[in-house]
Amino acid sequence: MRGKERIAVVGAGLGGAAAAALLQRAGFTVDVFEQAPEFSRLGAGIHLGPNVMKVFRRIGIEDQLNAMSSHPDFWLSRDGETGEYLSRIPLGGFALREYGASYVTIHRGDMHQVQMTTLAPGSVHFGKYLTDVEEGGDDVLLTFGDGTTARADIVIGADGINSRIREKLLGPEDPHYSGWVAHRAVLTGDQLAKYGHDFEDCVKWWTDDRHMMAYFTTGKRDEYYYVTGVPHPAWEFKEAFVDSNRDEMFEAFQGYHPTVQALIESTGEVTKWPLRNRNPLPVWSQGRLVLLGDACHPMKPHMAQGAGMAIEDAAMLTRCLQETGLGDYPLAFDLYEANRKERASRVQAVSNANTFLRTQEDPAWVYGYDVYAHPLKSAAAA
Repeated sequence: MRGKERIAVVGAGLGGAAAAALLQRAGFTVDVFEQAPEFSRLGAGIHLGPNVMKVFRRIGIEDQLNAMSSHPDFWLSRDGETGEYLSRIPLGGFALREYGASYVTIHRGDMHQVQMTTLAPGSVHFGKYLTDVEEGGDDVLLTFGDGTTARADIVIGADGINSRIREKLLGPEDPHYSGWVAHRAVLTGDQLAKYGHDFEDCVKWWTDDRHMMAYFTTGKRDEYYYVTGVPHPAWEFKEAFVDSNRDEMFEAFQGYHPTVQALIESTGEVTKWPLRNRNPLPVWSQGRLVLLGDACHPMKPHMAQGAGMAIEDAAMLTRCLQETGLGDYPLAFDLYEANRKERASRVQAVSNANTFLRTQEDPAWVYGYDVYAHPLKSAAAA
């Protein structure tokens, strides 16, 4: 690879950080441009399935994440009103044996911090809000809000559902509001202990039109997180999220099981977020620009696989660029889409439908997947 060849990753989130780490390990020169002014512990809980942990094994952080995380033995689904168990999906040791890696839950910020330590010193640039991207004959010019510019041979848009790179490819279009909101709250172990309930490691409470997912985010079991999906006719706010409160939670989950009521009672701060979406995109790349993660296939979070799909994308895109070299990036992009679109679209559809693991089913098609396990399918065959 020529020394001057460079890859720009726009967005230092979970998918962007994974892409940069994998590409750097493959010998590519990569710079990451992030609009946030600095790293911070954003978000709340996140699930990492065995399909994702196998990618982190390649990056070298699987053991560190395993040590930090909660390791649920089951994904439990329960009737929101009666508490009856609707499914008990084995994880724990079963996941290690059958899927080849652990299933863990962790705080997103803690996981992201570990990811950031894997990137080459000086390769992450904060405070870089992308204002324009212009493709020339030999490279791409990126212009940022602070007046600086950068050049790269290819640009990877890992900049989320409101991706500027997606906008460059397909034009401006706001994501559509799904009609649902998510309430999010992080509770300390002390808050939980006050109510004397034995809260389960990983449980989703369901009724016909809403749900609550709850789980521990640390191996010490000193932090518990819940996220909901609740119908809400319209998002009336300009902000990305707004504050909520326990009264709103009690109203949304009126009639739910006493364990859910105790969880709400123990809640301190709670926020409310709109769930936004996009229809499947007609293209994932154009010229020297390519998309991954929420930039090209955003989904409702109901399968706990949104970040997983971005990280799988990062691994597959790296595989394809290794196969072709950066000089034949058009073929690499074709291979990438051919080997990712079917799976990502299937996960997107199932996640949006909010049916995954509600009843007893085999999730091996999700968790047993290994992005490195199969020969690349040609673009023509796809």
